[in-house]
Amino acid sequence: MAALFRRGPLVAGRTASTLRTGLVLLVGGGTLAACGGDSTQDAPEATRVVASTEGMREVAVVDSVLPDVNDAVGTATPLLSATLSTKLMAAVTAVHVKEGDVVREGQLLVSLDVRDIDAKAAQATGNLQSAEAMLADAELQTARMRALYADSAAPKAQLDAAEAGLARAKAMVSAARGGVAEASAVRDYGALRAPFAGVVTQRLVDPGAFAAPGMPLITVQQSTSLRVSAMVPPGAAQQVKRGQSVSVTIEGVEATGTVEGVVAAASGGLFTVNVIVNNREGRYPTGGSATLSLVGAPRAVRLVPLAAVTREGDLTGLLVRTPDGGADRRWVRLGRVRGDFVEVLSGVNAGDRVLISTESEVRT
Repeated sequence: MAALFRRGPLVAGRTASTLRTGLVLLVGGGTLAACGGDSTQDAPEATRVVASTEGMREVAVVDSVLPDVNDAVGTATPLLSATLSTKLMAAVTAVHVKEGDVVREGQLLVSLDVRDIDAKAAQATGNLQSAEAMLADAELQTARMRALYADSAAPKAQLDAAEAGLARAKAMVSAARGGVAEASAVRDYGALRAPFAGVVTQRLVDPGAFAAPGMPLITVQQSTSLRVSAMVPPGAAQQVKRGQSVSVTIEGVEATGTVEGVVAAASGGLFTVNVIVNNREGRYPTGGSATLSLVGAPRAVRLVPLAAVTREGDLTGLLVRTPDGGADRRWVRLGRVRGDFVEVLSGVNAGDRVLISTESEVRT
């Protein structure tokens, strides 16, 4: 019988982290050395597939102790995002930007019809001018009455009346100024401006549309920093601390983020880990799928080089040296990929020697 095997990392997976535990791979009688214990697992049934191991190198399988890594899947969202609306009920007169436009802080984005507000503002301004004129007259009359009263030329009642008129004039000026400020504030809702520098991601209205209070009109996002949020079980959350650096993968692109915080999630028994990723160069897409690699407590693992793994259909296997110098194929169950190595959950024992072809193909 014959089977075709190819070299290389044939197991789908992602490099979780660089192996920090001392690991030595010796080629030709090689040994994978690390701390760990001996396994008592019996080897599974094997199938003889290679009678000669010429052109192969072998690596001993040993148990190792490495930090556990928990993968948590989440979404990378902009740290700053705002959907703008208005408090007015008015027609949209102009939309000054398109989706994808880069905007600066304070830039005008949408204009509304505010002619009625302008009329009210003009009325409020007129009321203020009238009140200020009345205040000036009241101040003049009060000053004269104080002088007359000091010379005993006017009774106390006339002075009191003048003082009361002055107080009323001051109150009218204050109210009129409040009306002007209110009109100005309401008018500001007719001009929607960017709250921060960013990119327009949604344009929800066009000129001629009617805007109602609270109706979303335009969305601006700032993607220079991304927040990745993922839910993890309590055991993984206990190992995560604020300010800790963690490995992140966003749409297949590796990055490093800083833990912003860990909070209890709405779902019972889970925690949300928030990680901030610097994206000033725009390498990572917003809204993309992201995976956090959270380092946990050390655990015993059994590693083999990725290059030793072969695949036949949905099965993964290893070529294991036999005492007579040949090789058996053993089907194995694989776990997490760690750098150039992969965890083997079952199928081989510590002390077995797996073979790696030095050719591009191994034909039997």
